[in-house]
Amino acid sequence: MLVHALPRGKPACISTGLSPPRSGRHHRRAPAGDAGQGEPPMTSRRLLMQASLAAPALALLPRPARAAYPDRPIRVIVPFAAGGNTDILGRILTQRMSERLGQAMVVENRTGAGGSVGAELVARAAPDGYTLLFGAGGPLTANPVLMARIPYDVERDFMPVGMVGILPMVCQVSTKVPVRDMTEFVALMRARPGEITVATPGQGSAGHLALELILAAAQLRAQHVPYRGGSAMIPDLISGTVDAAFVELPSALPLHRDRQAPIIAIATPEPFPLLRGVQTFDQAGFPGFTAGSYGGLLAPANTPAEIFGALQSAFAATMAEPAVISRVSEVGAIPGSAAQRTPAGFASFLREELAKARRAAQLAGLRPS
Repeated sequence: MLVHALPRGKPACISTGLSPPRSGRHHRRAPAGDAGQGEPPMTSRRLLMQASLAAPALALLPRPARAAYPDRPIRVIVPFAAGGNTDILGRILTQRMSERLGQAMVVENRTGAGGSVGAELVARAAPDGYTLLFGAGGPLTANPVLMARIPYDVERDFMPVGMVGILPMVCQVSTKVPVRDMTEFVALMRARPGEITVATPGQGSAGHLALELILAAAQLRAQHVPYRGGSAMIPDLISGTVDAAFVELPSALPLHRDRQAPIIAIATPEPFPLLRGVQTFDQAGFPGFTAGSYGGLLAPANTPAEIFGALQSAFAATMAEPAVISRVSEVGAIPGSAAQRTPAGFASFLREELAKARRAAQLAGLRPS
């Protein structure tokens, strides 16, 4: 959440070149007197010597080789519903990255608890590179701040591979709401305190936190209407059942283009190229306000270095392709920077976002529940 401002092989059969001792009359028993001296029989001494000479050779024999990674399809867990913003970014990445890895990357949508169900699945998965998380601001930033208990630790249980893109937050209104921009919408909420309904993709979502910050900053009151994902609120926004929505740009853009629900503000530092004439929140009287979510790839903690390296190399090469960058931009996301597309850069980004979310929740008076 961006909130600124306010198969293994069988063991090799090893032969020492020794034949088993023959039985019966060919073996002489040691005299009774010899046994008391602790001296082994000649045959035993020969066996011991040959075995000791063979030991170094055994150590040099190759171990069963591990199959090259990956040798089977890779599961990529998206913790939100199919067709949502996180899912869209995840599929843009995996469709091309799978070609570089030479194996299918199969997207699985595991929803629930604001994304925590899918995140926990990956946190508890074997660190073998075959179960990955395409994470977002909900499970990685908002939930640790707004939920009293979550079944994973973002910094301890995951290894960030890289970020695909940032999903800027927008305010979008029903065509039945008589406003042209955010300035007029603020005036409407002030004139009708507690009456205006504002939808978000869910309790504790990036949209929810952004809404609460705006309300707190302007000392406004509105009715928060949480949905289960951004796509779930679309019919109600079009019909006017809810007056407005705080949602990520990729969800809002199609309705805006079709003039079914205009976007009246975007939470980016500068005006956005795809939204000519649309105010930033800064221009609407909220200095420096930026907000949104993001999408990026993570592996379970303790993933072996050679496997993680293969993932990171394929990710970096994929995200360097102009066609991939173009596709990310077309859906309304801001492609991750060169630094954010590295493991260290993405890890630093996640730490910063978590700190910002904690400060934002405190400013908005939100407590873990």
